[in-house]
Amino acid sequence: MGEVIGKRVLDKGWLAARSTEVELTGNQLTTTNPPSSVPTSPWMEAVVPGTVLATLVNKQLVPDPFYGLENEAIFDIADCGREYYTFWFFTTFECKLSNNQHVDLNFRAVNYSAEVYLNGYKEMLPKGMFRRHSIDVTDILHPDGQNLLAVLVYPPDHPGSIPSKGGQGGDHEIGKDVAAQYVEGWDWIAPIRDRNTGIWDEVSLSVTGPVKIVDPHLVSSFFDNYERVYLHATVELVNKSNSVAECSLNIQVGTELEGNVCLVEHLQTQHVSIPAGAQVQYTFPKLFFYKPNLWWPNGMGKQSLYNVEITVDVNGFGESDSWNHHFGFRKIESHIDSATGGRLFKVNGQPIFIRGGNWILSDGLLRLSKKRYKTDIKFHADMNFNMMRCWGGGLAERPEFYHYCDIYGLLVWQEFWITGDVDGRGDPVSNPDGPLDHDLFLFCARDTVKLLRNHPSLALWVGGNEQVPPTDINSALKTDLQLHPYFESSIHHGPSEEELSPVLMDPSQYLDGTRIYVQGSMWDGFANGKGDFTDGPYEIQNPEDFFKDDYYQYGFNPEVGSVGMPVAATIRATMPPEGWQIPLFKKLPNGYVKEVPNPIWDYHKYIPYSKPGLVHDQILLYGTPTDLDDFCLKAQLVNYIQYRALLEGWTSRMWSKYTGVLIWKTQNPWTGLRGQFYDHLHDQTAGFYGCRSAAEPIHVQLNLATYFIEIVNTTSEELSDVAIEASVWNLEGECPYYKVFEKLNAPSKRTVSISEMNYPKSKNPEPVYFLLLKLYKMSDDGILSRNFYWLPLPGGDYKLLEQYREKKIPLTITSLTFIKGTSYEIRMHIQNTSKAPDSRSLLSSNNFIQESRNQDFDMSSLEAHAPERKKGNSLFQKMSQNFSREGSGVKVTEINGTGTGVAFFLHLSVHASKKDHKDGEDTRILPVHYSDNYFSLVPGEVMTITINFEVPPGITPSITLTGWNYSESTVL
Repeated sequence: MGEVIGKRVLDKGWLAARSTEVELTGNQLTTTNPPSSVPTSPWMEAVVPGTVLATLVNKQLVPDPFYGLENEAIFDIADCGREYYTFWFFTTFECKLSNNQHVDLNFRAVNYSAEVYLNGYKEMLPKGMFRRHSIDVTDILHPDGQNLLAVLVYPPDHPGSIPSKGGQGGDHEIGKDVAAQYVEGWDWIAPIRDRNTGIWDEVSLSVTGPVKIVDPHLVSSFFDNYERVYLHATVELVNKSNSVAECSLNIQVGTELEGNVCLVEHLQTQHVSIPAGAQVQYTFPKLFFYKPNLWWPNGMGKQSLYNVEITVDVNGFGESDSWNHHFGFRKIESHIDSATGGRLFKVNGQPIFIRGGNWILSDGLLRLSKKRYKTDIKFHADMNFNMMRCWGGGLAERPEFYHYCDIYGLLVWQEFWITGDVDGRGDPVSNPDGPLDHDLFLFCARDTVKLLRNHPSLALWVGGNEQVPPTDINSALKTDLQLHPYFESSIHHGPSEEELSPVLMDPSQYLDGTRIYVQGSMWDGFANGKGDFTDGPYEIQNPEDFFKDDYYQYGFNPEVGSVGMPVAATIRATMPPEGWQIPLFKKLPNGYVKEVPNPIWDYHKYIPYSKPGLVHDQILLYGTPTDLDDFCLKAQLVNYIQYRALLEGWTSRMWSKYTGVLIWKTQNPWTGLRGQFYDHLHDQTAGFYGCRSAAEPIHVQLNLATYFIEIVNTTSEELSDVAIEASVWNLEGECPYYKVFEKLNAPSKRTVSISEMNYPKSKNPEPVYFLLLKLYKMSDDGILSRNFYWLPLPGGDYKLLEQYREKKIPLTITSLTFIKGTSYEIRMHIQNTSKAPDSRSLLSSNNFIQESRNQDFDMSSLEAHAPERKKGNSLFQKMSQNFSREGSGVKVTEINGTGTGVAFFLHLSVHASKKDHKDGEDTRILPVHYSDNYFSLVPGEVMTITINFEVPPGITPSITLTGWNYSESTVL
């Protein structure tokens, strides 16, 4: 029978043991003395893919390094030696080949080197964290099909030590290896004790016939204003047999339609003859497409993807190997903009204003998974971001990361493994010539390019973070990654494809050829373009400063960061009670306040909400917090304002001063307390929704420096015949200011200043007030953008909001739940039922114009869940119309209140309903995708919130609402 042609992942049944506790050799382990399938000491069940430390944490043999100060209780490799974290990994697998079948054993990445033993035979996996390994084991397999595999994994050669003061990259020794540098600790993470030693990426078997397909390269070229498009493909073919292979090589391109139906758009077959034992490169004749669906970044259009399948059939054998990959037709260009000095990106000929974030990695212990990647990337899309920068001290990200970036439309800036702190610019200066083995670095770089180059989301390669690679490496990368003439910016207006074709090499024969290589993150259109330290800052800012002329002087800021306090439930879940103590507020002689955090917060790299001398404590503007819950709630208010202002300030100067900004950073790969929009448990901060608002493709905003209302239009279409409704609400529930700006136009790719919001200049303005801006189409009142502010008068504070907490505003919440297996979608229709002023023609219904977004939920196969309705059905008719296809399953909940006013800073959360709930237990179900959160409703206003999540088997979810005016209430 033989094996099925294709790949089989080996991710089950692995065991691990510390090498110093195993007396047997690799030969013995894989022949006469394998460990028992039911492990006994020193063997334990292992996490593969994963690291040594991930396995030890999983088996609870060391404390959780992300909890409290427990990381300090784990031996650091600098103290215990490399042998302590040198581990055996062992598994078994079945594989029995038929005639002329071949099998390779593949390791997509190991850190740092390894010895592989299979059925008594030994192979070496050479050094390097970012390289693939493939071993032909055809002649090593056991005749009975039962195979024993043992892998001895060695840590990095230069794991380094951690100075008493910590430091960026510890003592920088890790920079001598080609490995992730964050593992010695940074100002946002504690050291990783094993330096991520282990089989940290996929292990697989690939079964083929006589001929194997290796590293196909797909490239699209565009002509005649994107109407005429070609797909280029080059593939390496290896003949593993000892005779000539006569092959039929096929390429098929299709698109997926609804119902898992694939429409084949192209099918081409070529004949290839491959000598015995030879490896040949074959380039297909280019395939022509007329007006294919293009792939667009998030916010610019659909992420259209085609499926490309390449197969090789060998005469006398049949199908020998196959390969498939999704592919997006798109062209990415960039140049240094003369008006701003910043790098300006274009996708498919359209300028794109970059609003995104810096990314380290999903998990500091490399507990990577498709599920976690999907959540991470969708969160970025939910924030309306369009680019992620893979920072040079982290990873060459994995194909699964790029897969979801392709699906959700996130452009990716991928750096190689150089950082200024570790490679020649740190304190003390170290590794001025980068890693010791330059050839190894270049091998890993080229292999990474081959691994990732077919992903449409991959936008550019960058040599390093705040540093350029050593001269020889930099020069080699510039040569290897030079652009094919089709992809130089001027080619669109140059000679025709017919004129160029005879003299040009096919673009798919390049290593890449389609993406620019920039030598460092502060060079060539980023920061000041010259490599000076002109990124940042990295702390709390006055929100209005982001809008000022003197805030940041360069066109594209690759790193600007700020605070990142999570919700109180996350603090309680990740720290012991002594870590629940809020900071002390120490008054300084200059009138500012210095925050003094507890030692656990300090260890978790807390950034304070004050910067003495520049920024007054932003939490104290709301009054002195009384406890952890109060502190974290007020921190969320600051988070929302801080990050919304950051992005709105940049967008206010779109193209006139800036071409883009990347926030440092979007998340933490551990339980850190700075620079994040969601925590390591996947709960969003309010800053997440501040970004989501500010980065809308079409947006209405208030310039906090000038108090002018602005329309932002980042789309390719002009906005015409639109209007803005501006309403001010005081703490008594009155609307002292109401104005409508009608018959407005906003050109494509422009920010337009409309008019001053002059309430603060009116007679007797309130010290604290709410401002609601709505941009809508005059033809049908369809809402294009809604933006809610809470504002003090200039120089004031928010302390009057403290007494506003006592005001109870009535709400009616109408819900409809859909269930598909363990997946839930809940639509909550929330109305502030306090009385709206009769004299105003307010757009209370919030008829939002829905943009086309990726839907993970298949609505056609949903089951409408119909719980018992509570009292009140005033909105039932409206909800029935909204959900007419389902028609039933509506639940109405009322939250009583007698006050009139704004229902302020409402927060929804999903919990597991448990009868045996323990006091203090974290009942949150995470992750959850909310269409909005931390939102506010003016009197009479209605909002619909969509909530998507998965529940563990056997768990019934409930929805909780809290807010500034509300204690915790279960609303579903």
